[in-house]
Amino acid sequence: MSVQEALRVALAALTANRLRSALSMLGILIGVAAVILLVAVGNGASISISSQVQQLGSNLIVIFPANQQSGGVSQGFGTARTLTAEDAQALDDPSNAPDVFAVMPVTTVEVTMQHQEQNWVTTLSGATEDYAQMQNRDMSAGWFFTDTEVRSSAKVVVLGQTVVDNLFGGDPAAAIGQSVKIQRQSFRVTGVLASKGTGGLINQDNVAVIPITTSWNYLVGGRRKNISSILVQANDADTVEAAQQEATQILLERRKLSDISEADFQVLSQQSLLQQVRQITGVLTIFLGAIAAISLIVGGIGIMNIMLVTVTERTREIGIRKAIGAKRRDVLLQFLIESMSLAGVGGLLGIVAGVGLSALAASVIGSLSSGSLPPPVVSIPSVVLAFGVSVGIGLFFGIYPANRAARLRPIEALRYE
Repeated sequence: MSVQEALRVALAALTANRLRSALSMLGILIGVAAVILLVAVGNGASISISSQVQQLGSNLIVIFPANQQSGGVSQGFGTARTLTAEDAQALDDPSNAPDVFAVMPVTTVEVTMQHQEQNWVTTLSGATEDYAQMQNRDMSAGWFFTDTEVRSSAKVVVLGQTVVDNLFGGDPAAAIGQSVKIQRQSFRVTGVLASKGTGGLINQDNVAVIPITTSWNYLVGGRRKNISSILVQANDADTVEAAQQEATQILLERRKLSDISEADFQVLSQQSLLQQVRQITGVLTIFLGAIAAISLIVGGIGIMNIMLVTVTERTREIGIRKAIGAKRRDVLLQFLIESMSLAGVGGLLGIVAGVGLSALAASVIGSLSSGSLPPPVVSIPSVVLAFGVSVGIGLFFGIYPANRAARLRPIEALRYE
């Protein structure tokens, strides 16, 4: 029997029991659709987060304090207070770091901002006048504070669009010149940052920026001038690694250390941070796909069960075919093709369902979340892999029933009632 003939007989057998065949395909359909949808969710999150990291610039280096220890337990990334303004000044010396273009110390604290009867919790950063340039931020209204205002510790603040939405009804122009209270201190709004979106896990618009000297003097305590992080901008993307090495060496020399493993700080470039983000989201995507793949196995077990029933029902047919000359491999091929056809058609329908659900989810997220959630992104490799696995499962779980049919003896099969 040729493959074409075996395929024709297999399809005829499947269409003879449409309902049973449809129910057998259902498990594979759900499994393939789930794999495509969940992998698309992971891809969407990965693309969104990577995009946000890349928007900060490829030549940016971030220096964090080391993790604080309490009772032998790490308190989280960058929780220690080991960086100072003097560290930033040392990094901003061209003679020591020729590949460093700009340096900016940053303080970060969660605060509640108040305007009239409205309150909003946001991340407040103390920075220099270089903040907008180093973070690739534009202004939608007003202006960023100046070097003069940094030197004078002026009580001025620049708001992100999310803060404006919740305190001023969303109109950037209406916020300019208004007064907001931060920890009982009044600040004048001088500008509003242009929206960068809220995709992924980070809301880049839920921010506020004040002069770092103001932060030291009025909010975080300025005696030691501790800072949360230091942003270092390399001359260009090609000198990031050199600038990172120069910054690391300067900070080690200031602490009289020779081994980076003993350092109380961590130096990460945007490129290395992007790589770490991609690794984490890649693992998450694989994990989601693996969970969904469990339903494919369940679907395969269902196909094997149906094929065993089919072999039992068609025992006399098998006996007749063998009696008139069908070989063992012919029977084996016929039932393997039936099993793979069930899985293949179920896989194709699962692709349609998975892609359709991903498109529907992207549409719903886009209309309801205003970009706060990343939309699913279907990847061709995941579709091909899901379909290939579904056909492979049909082959794997069809081997036992097909082999059982092929091993039947013609006389015993003909006598079967």
